[in-house]
Formats: sequence, structure tokens, C-alpha cells
Amino acid sequence: MTRERGDGCDISVYAAEMTQTEILPDPPHRIGWALAALVVAGNMIGSGVYLLPATLAPTGSSSIIGWLICGLGAVTLALVFGGLGRMQPDADGLSDFTRRGMGRFIGYQTGLAYWAACLAGNVALAVAGTGYLAFFIPALKEPLWAAVSNLALIWLTTAAYASGAKTAARFGAITLGLGLIPIVLAIIAGAMAFSGDTFMGSWSPGDQPLLKTVPASLAIIFWAFLGVESAAALSSLVKNPSVDVGRASLGGVALAFVVYVAASIAVFGVIPADVLVHSTSPYADLVARVMGSSVAGLVAACAVIKVLGTIAGWTMLAGETSRGAAEAGWMPRWFGGAQKGKTPLSNPILNCVVMSVLVIASAQPTLGQQFGVLIGVTSVLTLCLYALCSMTLWKLTTKTAWRVLAVIGVVFSAFAVAAAAGGYILPSVGFFALTSLAWVWVRKGQKV
Repeated sequence: MTRERGDGCDISVYAAEMTQTEILPDPPHRIGWALAALVVAGNMIGSGVYLLPATLAPTGSSSIIGWLICGLGAVTLALVFGGLGRMQPDADGLSDFTRRGMGRFIGYQTGLAYWAACLAGNVALAVAGTGYLAFFIPALKEPLWAAVSNLALIWLTTAAYASGAKTAARFGAITLGLGLIPIVLAIIAGAMAFSGDTFMGSWSPGDQPLLKTVPASLAIIFWAFLGVESAAALSSLVKNPSVDVGRASLGGVALAFVVYVAASIAVFGVIPADVLVHSTSPYADLVARVMGSSVAGLVAACAVIKVLGTIAGWTMLAGETSRGAAEAGWMPRWFGGAQKGKTPLSNPILNCVVMSVLVIASAQPTLGQQFGVLIGVTSVLTLCLYALCSMTLWKLTTKTAWRVLAVIGVVFSAFAVAAAAGGYILPSVGFFALTSLAWVWVRKGQKV
């Protein structure tokens, strides 16, 4: 079935189509929208969710407002990526979307920036996973053994992707279910012991105005929604991109949003903010208060399992992004295969080598400091790409509704960069400057 370009596509018609099931032949080795939605949710609900309540404790339970704001922004971006999938169903990931809408140079920048963000974010997740493993093996708190653990987590999940994209996607979906166990337990415990007085007593620690506390919460919450673009980045792997990218994006965002809000309300309704701020395992502390202390190990174990699944999902994104960039001539040919759309074994191996180097290069005195450096770089790079993709949506259509959505996406992304990791803007500018210089070499190699 062929699709027309998106200029004639009305957003209301698209929304209606997403509720219907189209009968199309299923290409072999591709994933359906439901599995893709679990990949999206799994990439967003990463290891950081286990620490977010404690991180948000200085802001208090008023951070729920921040979750609502970020949730609306994430839905907007999900619709943006769904629109791109609708208008260009045969596109091969984010870089191909932006190339078609804004030219080869922007497509090139998108491919390299997203690839770098995926790898840096993966290393950050490995660092967080090692932190949870240290619950069982305290020696992993030492820099040397922490690095060994980080490398082991990366190599293990790279092996899952090397065995096939569908294997990595299923692995991510399975670990999402296991990783949600402690959060579900926390939500149940919170419902059993919820106290309105405790929740309202933590509304604004220090009696600060909402105009100060809510923006402060956004700086932390934005990290939790990175990954909304996962279905669009994997557009070449879903069965029916014109509809499935939108379904998967919205489904993944909805699942992650419900989990985030329910878990935050549960924690703040049981543990006072002044106690929560000192917690290193808020969900375990919540369940221990209500169900007993024996579950702390379960929470740590599930966190490690969830980390493995999230790394597998991001490894797949990095691999598919670099494959598409190599096929476009923007990266060395070893990242792409002789057959278009097929990822060679050299791709995951090379990405694994790059991530291993990042593990060493980003080393800090503590795992927490290393995690902070990596998520800052990842956040800014990814949010810049959200803005480029929103601009692409504007370029690909003349429909007012889609263009309004594109403007909202650009504004949200720009605001998110300023609020989430302003201190990492300069390194990101440096990255784009370097890739701009490299473009001269790329153009020469392609004889453009």
C-alpha cells in the first residue's frame, strides 16, 4: 500500500486511523505497534525512576504539577513523531525524517547527534545499574570495579542486540514487566497507607511559591521522558510505520506517565519530604514501611533487571541510527551493511567499543557524579533533536493543526533545554560545531 505525502493528511483523520487496525502484509522480522510501545515505555521508564522521588523531595509533592506539564509535552512530542511516521512511512529513522524535511546537512547532524545521545545515555544507565548491583556487592562502589561492572552490562546487552533487533525488543519488554514489580508494589503500599496530611504537608518544603518549586522539578523530570522518539527512530523496524509509530509513541508515553504519577503520589503520601530526601531507595523504603523490610533486595534486583532491558533498547536505537547514517554515507561503512536495512555484526561491536571508551572517559569519583555528567549531555542533545523533528513536521505539511503542533513541540523542546540542563548547552554546541566541520569531509567523500 502506498501513502501520499503528509500535506493532505488531516490530524483528526490521523487520530481516527490510529484507533483502527489496518490489514497489511507483515514484513518478516518486524515488530508490531504494541511491542514498539513497550520499547518506548521501557526506554523512558529507565533506572532513574527508582530514585526520582528522593531526587524530587526538595521540591515536595507539588512536583506532581511538573509531571503533568512534562506529560503534556511528551504527548505533544509523541504526536509530532506520529505525524512524521504518517507523512513519511518509508523513512529510516530520525535522520531520514529530518533529511527529507530540512535537507541533507540537518539529516546528517540528526543522525550523529542521536547516535551520540544513545551511546552516552546507555553508559549512564550502566552506571545506574552498577549502583543497584552495589547493594549486593559493595566492592562495586570502588571506581575500578564499577568500571568493570559497567563494561559487563554494556557487553551483555550488546550481545542481545547482535542476536537480532526482535530479540532486543522482546528482552526490553520482558524486563519492563519485571522492573515494574517494585513500583507496582510501592503503588499498592501507597494506596494502603496513603495519608492526605502527609501528602499536603510535603506540598512545598520551606513554604516556597509554586513558581519556584515547579520549575525546579522540571529540571529533573525532563530526563524521565527522554525516549518518546523511540518508535520513530525504529520506524524501519515496525510493521506499518504510517500508523504504528503514532500508536506506539502515544501508548508508550501513556504507560510511562501513569507509572510516574501514581508512584510519585504513593511515595509522597506515605513518606514525609524531609525524610524522603535522605533515601537512597524510596520505593523499598515505602514498601518496607507498609509490608516489611525484606523487600529491599527485591527492589534492587528488579532495578538491575530493568537496567539491562533499558540498555538493550537504547543499544538497538544506537545501532539502527548508525546503520541508517552509514547507508546515507554519513558514517563509516562498517556501521551499515551491503544490503540496505540490514545491520551487520560489525555495527554492535563498534558501538560497544565506543561505549566502553565512554565508560573510562566519563569516570568520576562517585557513580552519582558520573551519572549526572552523562544524563546532562544526553538530555541536551536529545532535546535539540526533538526541536529539529518538530521543525521537520512544519516543513512536511501545510495543514494548520499539524503546524501548530510543530510550533508547540519546538517551544517545549527549547524550554526543556534551558530548564533541564542549561550547563550542558556549551558542550552540545561544541559537538555540533565538530560535526559541522566534519560535514566538509563527508560532502567531499560523496562528491556533492
